[in-house]
Amino acid sequence: MQVIDLSWLDLSIGALLVVALAATAYAARLGLERDLLIAALRTVLQLALIGFVLETLFAFAALHWVALMALAMLLIAGREVMARQKRRLTGGWAFGIGTVSMFISSFTVTILALTVIVGPDPWYTPQYAIPLLGMMLGNTMTGVALSLDRLTEGAWRQRSVIEGRLMLGQPWQMAVTDIRRDAMRSGMIPTINAMAAAGVVSLPGMMTGQILAGSPPALAVKYQILVMFIITVGTGFGTIAAVLAGSRRLFDQRQRLRLDRLSAPT
Repeated sequence: MQVIDLSWLDLSIGALLVVALAATAYAARLGLERDLLIAALRTVLQLALIGFVLETLFAFAALHWVALMALAMLLIAGREVMARQKRRLTGGWAFGIGTVSMFISSFTVTILALTVIVGPDPWYTPQYAIPLLGMMLGNTMTGVALSLDRLTEGAWRQRSVIEGRLMLGQPWQMAVTDIRRDAMRSGMIPTINAMAAAGVVSLPGMMTGQILAGSPPALAVKYQILVMFIITVGTGFGTIAAVLAGSRRLFDQRQRLRLDRLSAPT
């Protein structure tokens, strides 16, 4: 099947539709037109830049360049996790906990998928490694951000309940057990919902892209099933690790609740 190329005229038509939406938002006084246009501009610039970077990376396909790209993606994802929290941990802990959690889960699962399941030669072939890691980090980033936000906000709102449990002699793990459980659920539910609705409510992005690029639907389905599984696993373990580490940071060595370790609402 021949892949249909898109001209700049085709893309400009899509851009005009975004401008029309921004004008409609302005007329309705939604206050979103500026954010919408900036987001559209960032999409064009960022995707054009990453396209150039990936073409260069595919041409060289050296491990150290792939590792450098992966590190940059991890650090940017860690920053986004910190930015999406209303009450984040102070002292860089919001960045550190989120970044380390994503590193442990996303990198481990991606390397396992590349070496054991997909098996490209070499295993770090950027055509496979970068897209898989990107999907893993993107979804894990959302799960970790949601779970940490729910954890810190829940601890703040239920601080009197937690302190009451501590006064009754409960260890800190039991004092926040329901808050940790809710935080883990909030981080994992979006990915579980996406997996449950895949193929029925929506066609996932990777499968759609492969079909548009001319791949047989059966092959696209296999890759999408694999991607959904590893995304769910990576997001789940990343969320659990982030909540466990974040909840420990809320208490000191004497098991006292330390809400002074949370920043003001952003």
